[in-house]
Amino acid sequence: MFVANRMTPNPITIDEETPVLEALDIMRRHKVRRLPVMRGDKLVGIVTETDLVRVSPSPATTLSVFEMNYLLARMKVKEVMAKEVVTVRPETTIEEAAVLMREHAIAGLPVMDGTRLVGIVTETNLFDALVDMMGLRRPGSRITIEVTDRPGILAEISKIIAQLGINVISVATFPATNAPEIPADPSRCLSEPEEGKGQLVVRVNTTEPGKLVAALQEAGFKVLHVVSGS
Repeated sequence: MFVANRMTPNPITIDEETPVLEALDIMRRHKVRRLPVMRGDKLVGIVTETDLVRVSPSPATTLSVFEMNYLLARMKVKEVMAKEVVTVRPETTIEEAAVLMREHAIAGLPVMDGTRLVGIVTETNLFDALVDMMGLRRPGSRITIEVTDRPGILAEISKIIAQLGINVISVATFPATNAPEIPADPSRCLSEPEEGKGQLVVRVNTTEPGKLVAALQEAGFKVLHVVSGS
């Protein structure tokens, strides 16, 4: 999946000479938290709601309301915007965009086609993409299986699932180094994970996974956790 499939095209932008208070009003009216900043057709920065709120009046200021509003009326977005903007291309994968956001501790990336701004991709876009990729809105069951890192293990599990006439909605793997903790809910946990073992999370299109769980266990797989009907 690519950024082009998930970005917000033709995002709302502001000129670098826009007053801070006007930019904040634009954000609130359009319910957005960041705006690309332009100089003509050129992207020169990005400003967030946090940037603007940071320079807005606070009860702690020693200035009067009139003095503060006067200063803010004169302050331009170019004075508070981030000038070094991390961007992506339309053909950047969603995964690459997520890594960039995490590494730079930012929640939005302008999307550039050459020198032209064509969209913006945000953490909300990425969350929606994850929900769709994992099939979280489709009814089914989520099964966590303990696995070792060896060739063919996914094929073995897939064969067991297929033999029962069940379809796979999504698959996710967690290596032993960063496998998640299994929730301590006795109604959902069947076993505890062993140290050094990875986890395979499979979502399947059945809300009655009992036969599948039994078949996996019969084949020697350790089923750690099952959630049905979600």
